[in-house]
This record gives sequence, structure tokens and C-alpha cells, in this order.
Amino acid sequence: MRRFLALIAIPLLACVALAGCGSSSKSSSASSSASASSTSPASVNGQGANNSVTATGAFGKAPKVTIPSALPGSDLTVKTLIQGTGPVLTKTDALAANFELYFWQGKSSAQKGNTFTSTPVLIPSQSLPGLETALVGKKVGSRVLAVIPPKLGYGTQGNSQLGATGATTLVFVVDVLKGYSTTADVTGKQASSSGGNLPAVSAATGSVPKLTFASSTPPSGLVAKTLIKGNAAKIVKGDMVVVQYVGYNWRTKKSFDSSWSHGSPLGFIIEASPEQVIPGWDKGLIGQTVGSRVLLSIPPAQGYGTAGASQAGIKGTDSLVFVVDILDTYKQG
Repeated sequence: MRRFLALIAIPLLACVALAGCGSSSKSSSASSSASASSTSPASVNGQGANNSVTATGAFGKAPKVTIPSALPGSDLTVKTLIQGTGPVLTKTDALAANFELYFWQGKSSAQKGNTFTSTPVLIPSQSLPGLETALVGKKVGSRVLAVIPPKLGYGTQGNSQLGATGATTLVFVVDVLKGYSTTADVTGKQASSSGGNLPAVSAATGSVPKLTFASSTPPSGLVAKTLIKGNAAKIVKGDMVVVQYVGYNWRTKKSFDSSWSHGSPLGFIIEASPEQVIPGWDKGLIGQTVGSRVLLSIPPAQGYGTAGASQAGIKGTDSLVFVVDILDTYKQG
């Protein structure tokens, strides 16, 4: 999934302290599966070849995309191919989605990403400018086609790692599965407030949890303690998991990262290969249920290892503690 995040996320959000520094439920269905499209207000000045781009097929299935053998236009073009009936996405919402992406350069085009055949991804609230504009105001359950000119995509510098130049137009077909606000919260029932040799946890609904440390000595092994117990699906290997989280360093007793500070929940594949999160997350969250809040006390070997993570102020001997709110899971395929 990291390669898909690189396709959609602005550089600032392509690496958060949790996923970037370490060792490396279906929503409401669309109202139609027809290919008839309606152009949204975002497609101002959409022209010529851009308007000839089409995508057919049912919501939730990989679309058949047709791009003309012509030079793309220079303006953003957006079409709602399938109109959903769910909540409207705002500019601060992250969204779970499937997408196909094509690079359109000169008169030729090629597919560069397709999550329909793997696992949905979480598109953060801050993504490529043209993609943000295309999706804000759309309803969950919609299929959206966006033809994004370079100035609203990877810019004049392009993205050499992805093979995009300063002249690469992007063609996205996005199925919007669900939106998540910056204050998205869990729905389970209180089971514990922790404490004892673990930090006590307090938080207002929908806000970043605060930890109080009574002990300066962390547990020697991995500890996963359920603070709020959800009653939805269990996390299994290969799921795309959507979470809110805050991370503290046992040594400093201070927070070094949180999803709230990034303005968006985090999405990752559990027990991916190569791994997308630190080992303590993979081991501590597997088998937990959606709607739960889990406290993870993680020793160095299952955190960032002997190398630590200097950009987050984490030494190779530091134990960490995370509070993770499990908002959702999405299955492969």
C-alpha cells in the first residue's frame, strides 16, 4: 500500500512517524452502475480530449477506462460517473477508496495504480490538489473520474520515483467507500482506563488521548490492553485498517506523534510484507475488534529497533506506548 500512498499523498503526509520511521465493512452502495456521467462544477473549462475520457462498469468493480490518443487539455475535468447516496465529503475528511490511476503523457497513456485488485486505501484529507478538488462535495458511494493537469498533480517538478514528469496528466477513477472526519471516534464500551504499571488514559470524545505515567519503568515485553471494547469485525492479516492514534515515549513521557496532529486518520495493511507499521502494531492489533481503543506498550525490539527514529526523538533503547482507536477494516479483493 505504501506505493499507492505515494501516488495520492502530498510528500508531507507520505511519511508519518509511525509508518515512515520504522522497520519499514463495506459502505453504502452506489445508486447506479451505469456508465452515464454528469460533469460536476469542478470541471470548469474542461475541454476537448479531457471530456472524451470515459470509464464504464459497476461500483466496486475495476472500471474499463478509455483515454483518447490525443494531447490532454490543461484544465481539471471531473465527472461523477455513479452518484452515491451517502454522506457528503468535506475538505477535512479522509476517505477509504478504491482507485485506478493512469499517467497520460503526450498522446499515450498507461495504468500506474489499481487497488480494485488488492485492498482499498485511505486517501488523507491533504492529497494531490486536483484530487482534493475532485472529491470534496462528493457523496459516499460515488464513482468519480478526474483528469488532473500537471499543475494540480505532481507539479512542474513531476515525481521521478513514480516516473511522472512535469508534463504528466493524471487520470483517476475513484470509488468512494467511506469518509472519516478529523474527530472520528470509536463506538465500543469502556473496559478499562489502564493505570497500574501502564499509563492512565483520558480523553474527551473525538480528541487526542492524554497519558499520565505513574511508573517510569516500562514492561519488558509487548503489552496490548483493551481500553474500549468494540463489537465489530476482528482484524485479520491482510486487512486495511483505519485508525486514530497517539504515540508517547516512555523515557520522555511526551507525545511524539498522533493522527490528530496530521489532521487525518491513518490507513495501513496489517502484517503486510514488507511491513507497513512497526512490529508491535502488527502483533498487538491483530485479533482486536473494530470500535476498540487499545493501549500498546512496545519494547524497542518491536518498535524502531536499535536504530531508533531520530526525527521523532526516539533512541534505540526507548520503549513506546501508543493509544490506537480502531475505526474500520477493509478486506482484500
